[in-house]
Amino acid sequence: MKELTTQNNTIKNLPIGIFDSGVGGLTVYRALHNRLPNEHFIYLGDTARVPYGTKSLSTVERYALENAVFLASRGIKMLVVACNTASALALPKIRETIGLDVVGVIGPGARKAAKIADRIGVIATEATVSSGAYEKAIKLAKETAEVIQTACPLFVPLSEEGWTQEVETFSIAKRYLSKIIEFQPEAVVLGCTHYPILRDVIQQTVGENVTLIDSGEACAEEVAELLERMNLANPNQVSGKRNLCDDLDHFYVTDAAYRFANVAERFLGAKPTKLEDIELAELKVKSKK
Repeated sequence: MKELTTQNNTIKNLPIGIFDSGVGGLTVYRALHNRLPNEHFIYLGDTARVPYGTKSLSTVERYALENAVFLASRGIKMLVVACNTASALALPKIRETIGLDVVGVIGPGARKAAKIADRIGVIATEATVSSGAYEKAIKLAKETAEVIQTACPLFVPLSEEGWTQEVETFSIAKRYLSKIIEFQPEAVVLGCTHYPILRDVIQQTVGENVTLIDSGEACAEEVAELLERMNLANPNQVSGKRNLCDDLDHFYVTDAAYRFANVAERFLGAKPTKLEDIELAELKVKSKK
């Protein structure tokens, strides 16, 4: 019994893995960090192969599995897939392969929106909109929900450049969101991990009466619930307030670490203390039965 207790405590102390195709998943990391201050995180940004949205299903699955296997090899207790494209296309394969609890960003965001609204707008990248993943997940949670989707591709570079208050950004937002505004939604799902950076612009454009659903924050809430339910929450209390990107969290990228660090500073207000540029070799991915 003592051995089992020790083993369980060891698992509780393991970090949570997070991967994204690039830097957008940092907003999910921030939401998890803020919601779960006792937990440690390992983040992988596949910056050498971004974006995933233009790739085929088989390629996205292969990239996602390589990312998942890499993080699993680092010793994690749970995996968060912060990439919307990978969440839409690869979650079943990832779960089958690594044998750990895996949480994506689409399901939590869709379920949270369905709880509070009947008329729901979804803004995302062209690939995520084309997949219909958010609409399917929302309808699964609430069959009677009315859903409208709009792609906002320029929101990604605007957020990475830090153009959060420029006149041009508001103009682009007004053009992208015109159909959403006409639809008069009660809630709008931010269906891309970059979009929370432009939250103020989006809120002002759609109106203060519309609830914005951050899929990263919804994901963090479900991860917290899952940790408690599975008895995997880290029991060790962190003394004082933890800073984002501190030395308890480890960041990996597959290219351009310097640029990643700069964007991280724009997104989070801090550069990662532990940041490594790695190569993902061709991995022999085997399913765990």
